[in-house]
Amino acid sequence: MIQHTFGLLVKPSSQWKTVSELSDSSFKTLLIYPWILAIIPAVAWYWGTTHVGWAVGDGEHIKLTKDSAMTICVLFYLTQVVCLAAIGYFIHWMSDTYGAESTIAKGIIIASLAATPLFLFGAVGFYPILWLDLLIGIVAVCWAVYLMYLGIPIVMNIPEERGFLFSSAVMGVAMVILICLMVGAVILWDFGAAPSFTD
Repeated sequence: MIQHTFGLLVKPSSQWKTVSELSDSSFKTLLIYPWILAIIPAVAWYWGTTHVGWAVGDGEHIKLTKDSAMTICVLFYLTQVVCLAAIGYFIHWMSDTYGAESTIAKGIIIASLAATPLFLFGAVGFYPILWLDLLIGIVAVCWAVYLMYLGIPIVMNIPEERGFLFSSAVMGVAMVILICLMVGAVILWDFGAAPSFTD
């Protein structure tokens, strides 16, 4: 599992080829991948928001209470896994349209492996600096999108042109899920998951 993580960062094309050659049982084993890697950003942001805090300009550092941060980070962890499962399901669901053979497990693994930079770069949460975290976040998102566009044609064994259209459709689904998350966050705030700050 670790070889996939680092392989996707340093030699993504050959790593996707390795993934495409995995057996069905190996794909099912990789279903624990998002459950493990999603811990990194959740723990990082819990620590960063409760122990370090963040500042706007030259103001004092703002921190969350431990209870509030724990609730938000547990929801954050579960949201990461559920979103990847949803994107993976849609990858599987759309595979017939683009002439690819897929399973739900294969779709989830493609989505999870493509999200590797987001998991790893989520470690910036240990020390929240707004401008730096945004910059690193943009790099992580760009790398994840690149991995998706590179990986789908290879793992699904379809031509690059069709893979480009497939990946674009997946990105559209991901954008819709992002909008739903924003709405869901507002609703959850009303139900008690709003951040609570220390004095």
